[in-house]
Amino acid sequence: MLNLTLHGTPTGAPPLVIAHGLFGSGRNWGVIARRLSADRLVVAVDMRNHADSFWSDRHGYAEMAQDLAEVIAAQGGQADVLGHSMGGKAAMVLALTDPARVRRLVVADIAPVAYEHSQNHLIAAMRRLDLTGLSSRTEADRRLSGDITDAGVRAFLLQSLELRDGPVRWRLNLDVLEAQMDGITGWPGTPGRFDGPALFVTGANSRYVRARDHDAIRAQFPAAQFHQIAGAGHWLHAEKPRDFEQAVAEFLA
Repeated sequence: MLNLTLHGTPTGAPPLVIAHGLFGSGRNWGVIARRLSADRLVVAVDMRNHADSFWSDRHGYAEMAQDLAEVIAAQGGQADVLGHSMGGKAAMVLALTDPARVRRLVVADIAPVAYEHSQNHLIAAMRRLDLTGLSSRTEADRRLSGDITDAGVRAFLLQSLELRDGPVRWRLNLDVLEAQMDGITGWPGTPGRFDGPALFVTGANSRYVRARDHDAIRAQFPAAQFHQIAGAGHWLHAEKPRDFEQAVAEFLA
């Protein structure tokens, strides 16, 4: 079972299920989830091999989509689904393979295409972090800065470092994520189309969704709408949370 964080209470509106990106967790979405829960239940998911969810040797998009389908089934059978990056690909695969589960789809800064870059250099940096005697995130940030110069990336990764309960550890299945990286950054070529409403939100400073990707999106999501957030990069929900929240709220309404 996936670990879930629930915000708000069930209402007449469908629940909103949020699927985070690679190296993230449902906790990353806490503020936005709470604000979107004013008139509905919001379910923030810890994806498999992340945070407090189960670890598995399998980390394909078919499996992640099935995980989300099971969450939605337990919450009444249909939901609005929001996914960022890896979570966005899982949400797209769910919409393509089990469209009855998805009323409205929001995909944050990702397209149904394969990407050539790998994130295994970040896994290598996390593995090299000396955990000896660590008791504060400030010290962990100082140690990690030798490998990762971007303070924002360090802050994001360090949200998955467990410092309080038991031995210091990463709450990520680094072995499996490393082994499955080509699949995570790739696209499984899932056939089909989702005819329901779909919003693709992108950061103006991000290069993850290019103009040429719009054709691939429209081919499988013919009702797709596009919204770009100025001044935001790939982590648009963290960089411009109010703008992101407003775009999502208006679409879901």
